[in-house]
Amino acid sequence: MGTPDNWRKSSYSGPGDGNSCVEIANNRTRVAIRDSKTPAGATLAFPTAAFTPFIEALKHTPPTATP
Repeated sequence: MGTPDNWRKSSYSGPGDGNSCVEIANNRTRVAIRDSKTPAGATLAFPTAAFTPFIEALKHTPPTATP
């Protein structure tokens, strides 16, 4: 996918949630995701057709406890 230049932050991200969010970029064949707090860090990339099932699976996964 290379380095996308069309990153956008979720509309759910804001000061009330600590600005903890992800950014997403897409093209015709891939969707990339990165942490908005570390944009130079690693990204995840999915084939476009796999992205919607990935998001749906996340919606139905209970959150895990953090130490």
